[in-house]
Amino acid sequence: MKMTRRKLSAVTAVSAALAWAGVAQAQAPGPIRIGSTLALTGPLSSTALTHKLVGEIYVEQLNARGGLLGRKVEWTVKDDQSKPELARTLYEQLVTSDKVDLLMGPYATGAILSAMGVAQRYNKVLVHHTFGIPSLAKYDMQFPAWSIGADPGTTVPNTLFDALAASPKPPKTIAIVTSKFPSIHFMSLGGREVAKKRGLTEVLFLEWDFGNRDFGPIAARVKDAKPDLVWIGDIGLEGNMLLDAMKKIDYTPPLHFHLYPAPGPMSKAADGNNALAVTIFEEHAPFTNNPTAAQFVKVFNERAAKLNLPDTSVEVQAAASYSAWQILEAGVRGANSLDDKAIAAWLRKNRVESIHGRLRFDGPGNYGDDLMKIKQVQNGKWVVVYPAQFAPPGVKLQVK
Repeated sequence: MKMTRRKLSAVTAVSAALAWAGVAQAQAPGPIRIGSTLALTGPLSSTALTHKLVGEIYVEQLNARGGLLGRKVEWTVKDDQSKPELARTLYEQLVTSDKVDLLMGPYATGAILSAMGVAQRYNKVLVHHTFGIPSLAKYDMQFPAWSIGADPGTTVPNTLFDALAASPKPPKTIAIVTSKFPSIHFMSLGGREVAKKRGLTEVLFLEWDFGNRDFGPIAARVKDAKPDLVWIGDIGLEGNMLLDAMKKIDYTPPLHFHLYPAPGPMSKAADGNNALAVTIFEEHAPFTNNPTAAQFVKVFNERAAKLNLPDTSVEVQAAASYSAWQILEAGVRGANSLDDKAIAAWLRKNRVESIHGRLRFDGPGNYGDDLMKIKQVQNGKWVVVYPAQFAPPGVKLQVK
């Protein structure tokens, strides 16, 4: 059959259009890939699962807003099993084998330090959310969302003791019991020195290896020491195990401060009532006056409940995690690039609005202000009790 000239031209045009469409599709940039690890198993998993949910929520929200630089975002997260040495290996894989565009930090100081070494080796920006020893952060392209300032060994205990000094019964004696987990141990040693300078009498100092599960002997020593305040350098469920051991010997400390407890289990346990801890964000005004924060709280509550997470509320861990993603997004948008050096330069020169405050990265080790506050478990919920302007109406520090 003969084809007319008009029909031939039409077929040719369609073929050309299809060919150009195929070329355009082939050349269209793929998604921006962000890689990280989290302690999805092992002793740190109860808290790391919170960080995983936060990352999933943030990436969903980011893509609903159009992604970054006109591209969708994908997050690859691997299980470091709560082992810093494994985190190092997995970050190497993310950069070299998986060839991710950007990095997000893991959970906990040891793993973050491992990831930081890999990021430095490949000149990658590393935003992270739970690094507890700022003096070890030597890399100039790392950026913390954990707003504890450059000297938390001094500022954090001073904030606690300032809060307690304003209470009806300020403590005069202190027992310090702590895990040897690096950031916890560092902070507890700082608290020990600050307590001495502020005139508290130390009646006990004990340490345990990270991963310990037998807290009976420690509980007995604390009971015998009869302190006004117990400083508990705990992480995850360690604080709950120690309080349970105290209950078995019919002892409840008058005041007990926890560094990094698993927030949900601590708030829900009867022994956790009146527990104190540090925070940057809790589920109440003035924090939830921020519309972004309020929306995140709503979504997180719903999703965490469906997943049966140990804690379904947004507090210091979830807020720091969300803020870390806000920092990374702000850096990419500010630099208008995926170039790590450009992102780092923008972050050092600009402030970032996060759900827990306005962050800066122009201090020592890229740390800015100490935004830590003191919270307490009251009626099964964490509430800020110091400074007073961050506490809910009518809420004050409770002392037994």
